[in-house]
Amino acid sequence: MVDECMKNRITITIDPRVDTITMPENVRIGLMLREQRKKCSLQGCNEEFFGFAFGQSPFPIPEPISDALIANATQGHYVDAAGIPEVREAISGFYRRHFGIEADSDRVIVGNGSKELMFLIFSMVSGSVILPSPSWIGYAPQLRFLGKPYHLLPTRPDNGYKIDPPDLENLLETIVDGQHILLLNNPNNPTGALYDHDELKEISAVCRRRGCLVLADEIYALATYEIENFVSMGVVYPEGTFVTGGLSKDRSSAGYRFGTCILPSSCSEKMYSDFGKLAATLYTNITTPIQYAAVTAYSPNPAIERYMEMTRDIHRMVGEYFAEAFSQIPGITTTRPQGAFYFLMDMNELKPALRNKGIQTANDLQHALLSHPYHVATVSGDAIMMPQDNFSSRIAFVDYDGARALDLYQRSKPKTQEECSQFVRDAAPRMVNGVEMIRRFVEELDG
Repeated sequence: MVDECMKNRITITIDPRVDTITMPENVRIGLMLREQRKKCSLQGCNEEFFGFAFGQSPFPIPEPISDALIANATQGHYVDAAGIPEVREAISGFYRRHFGIEADSDRVIVGNGSKELMFLIFSMVSGSVILPSPSWIGYAPQLRFLGKPYHLLPTRPDNGYKIDPPDLENLLETIVDGQHILLLNNPNNPTGALYDHDELKEISAVCRRRGCLVLADEIYALATYEIENFVSMGVVYPEGTFVTGGLSKDRSSAGYRFGTCILPSSCSEKMYSDFGKLAATLYTNITTPIQYAAVTAYSPNPAIERYMEMTRDIHRMVGEYFAEAFSQIPGITTTRPQGAFYFLMDMNELKPALRNKGIQTANDLQHALLSHPYHVATVSGDAIMMPQDNFSSRIAFVDYDGARALDLYQRSKPKTQEECSQFVRDAAPRMVNGVEMIRRFVEELDG
């Protein structure tokens, strides 16, 4: 019987492109956490862990959006792959009101999160991709899987890790001729940096001269702390920019998996048709009840606007507090976020001490911080496309109870600097303790 089974065994061959993809960072860190918790429990350790790795808005979904989803639960029919007309019209109005982008609904595409829409763009648009470093952890795996060529564009701390137009021009001059797509994440994950109008204008001038398109990942646009300072690349370079966004960050609806894309103003009818054709081939349409709920999410609504104002202000207070707290630890510097909920922690000043402890790479540092007794989870510099010997980490500052924080904020909005600091200590005590554990880690490097 065994021989018969062996004779009939079929070997299933996996496409080699799958091997180009590493484990998604959130899953990998989750597995690391699970393994470390297991090790700690065997030692009788039940101390808490400090989560600076996961970048998910902690706040509850705005009630008008969840109510709209409940009300449309019976919408079970197939719809247009590009999105129902009502939601594309609402998105068009939303981008006009908030960002000044004049794009009618036939330039709007919706998808299962902005990540999927980027996959469609990478799949459809020919040419290589310019990927600034450091970058969000999700871009490179898609490019590797698709076999799409990409070129790293290193950025520098003295420039706030922003794209330097002369560097971009030099890179475009040296790579092969043809079409290219620049990835521009603004506000930036992992640094929290924000591009101003003049900076975007200089970048767009290079792109125009070189015929380079832009994929503007603006998922954190409405999480810009001083919202009046946000400028969309879709306004500065409308003819060459794909603008992606969604509900996951500013309206805390990550699980809804609803993303948007504003196509360039130069988009042809064929391109729009091709997007719909590819979307229909891959997923028919995104969940119909979610689309109807998104009509509410993108329509004028005072309650949702107020929600975004409050959560934006809380992100600002928390980000400023922890960027300062981390930078007070000897040997650590940080970027100062102007949007989103991340900053970059730089421990390169401690490189000799780290190496004396056997910590040779960014991933080694990630494991060391997570190990007992520190229990601090971060995203390594290696994962955000920095060199392996660069001891930087992405810090996400969202490990707190968002519903409680909103309640505290509404009871008494902080006004002074001391009130803001006290608010953060009250709302995010676990992260406050996490900073002290990193301080302990640094102090014990020489111990």
